[in-house]
Amino acid sequence: MPCTIDVQDLKLGMFIRLKTGWLSHPFPLSSFRITSAEQIVVIRGLGLKTVSWYPEKSEVVEPSSPGFGRLAAGTGPATAPDPEPAGAGGDETQRRALQRRELLGLQRRALQQCQSQYDEAAQALQQTCALASARPREAAQQAQALAAAMLEKMLGDGELCIRLLSSACNDRAAAHALNVAVISLLMGRTIGMPEAELLELGTGALLHDIGKLDLPLRVHMPEGGFGSTELKAYRDHVALGVARGRRMELPAGALAVLAQHHELGDGSGFPERLPLDSIAPAARLVALVNRYDNLCNPGPRGSALTPHEAVSTLFAQNRGQFDMAILSGFIRMMGVYPAGSVVQLTDDRFALVMQVNSSRPLKPRVLVYDPGVPRDEALLLDLEQAPDLGIRRSLAPSKLSPAAAAYLAPRQRVGYYFDLAEPLKEEEAAALSEAS
Repeated sequence: MPCTIDVQDLKLGMFIRLKTGWLSHPFPLSSFRITSAEQIVVIRGLGLKTVSWYPEKSEVVEPSSPGFGRLAAGTGPATAPDPEPAGAGGDETQRRALQRRELLGLQRRALQQCQSQYDEAAQALQQTCALASARPREAAQQAQALAAAMLEKMLGDGELCIRLLSSACNDRAAAHALNVAVISLLMGRTIGMPEAELLELGTGALLHDIGKLDLPLRVHMPEGGFGSTELKAYRDHVALGVARGRRMELPAGALAVLAQHHELGDGSGFPERLPLDSIAPAARLVALVNRYDNLCNPGPRGSALTPHEAVSTLFAQNRGQFDMAILSGFIRMMGVYPAGSVVQLTDDRFALVMQVNSSRPLKPRVLVYDPGVPRDEALLLDLEQAPDLGIRRSLAPSKLSPAAAAYLAPRQRVGYYFDLAEPLKEEEAAALSEAS
């Protein structure tokens, strides 16, 4: 159970939870272990008098302790380290087992942190939509704050990767909007959009379907059996969204996304059938990402494509409808085998793509089906560290054997978030190479 502690009494090694939302602080999570004096300074500057402290999760280190320098540098372990095996240095098998456990722990903690960020963002978006009717200006401020929070975490130094997640968000509309916003912002960052434009892009992407709040649920997703009346009602969500956006006093760039996210470059879109040069750049981007996510995550009666099939469809069948430069950049960023794709490796093993680094899209990190290794002990194999191993082909999950399907557990809904692409240390790369 947590205790309440004054912020002036914080020490290195304490595991705390901030009593504010994710949007009101710069840390990746609201719950974390303090690993540097700078973090304490930032916490005290948030205006909080107290925080929640979890003694059983803490490793308090005093300045005189030998471990103080390590924690102060921000490299302390998130959990107590495993004890040194007997005969460390002489027993190579035990050393490798320990190394594998440590690397597995690192991968799990990174996934848990990314999942927690996604879940907090989804919750914030749901709260925003709940406010949209009664307090539209406040809802707009919350949407902008969420976009700004994601941008702040995206615009730091270092490469970003796209990670596949198991969404805890049961609200399809919120999950779709968050997927579209995350990928659109990553695309905008990749093509060098200025920060002010990125903020309007993110706000518009989060709210691009806000007009559906004024429609009955049965017409939220276009289905093959829609008649002309249902199709018109569905298409009305664009005009309804723009009207809501104006009541929310959204900036012009965000409003353009709401108005044009279904316009297509060949003039076949709606509601205005605009040509490409009349569509705002941010709206061109959101239109593409929106289409991709709808292919992967269709309505209840739709047939979902795998991420690889969705990318192939966009390029082979729909490329005339999108800005070709944006489509090419999208494929480079997502990879030919986006996160969520089921693949067969060049050694014939089956795997699930879990993480894609946009600078090396053909060498993602994959979960490999290995009956000899329990699933919860399987390391993500970084194909960049396995030069003789690659992806032979993508395949539908239905082509997997029952055992492989249960092991890889392909997602029925694809959820994406972003993460820092940490370079592997030499010993980590060696452990992954052995796992291959």
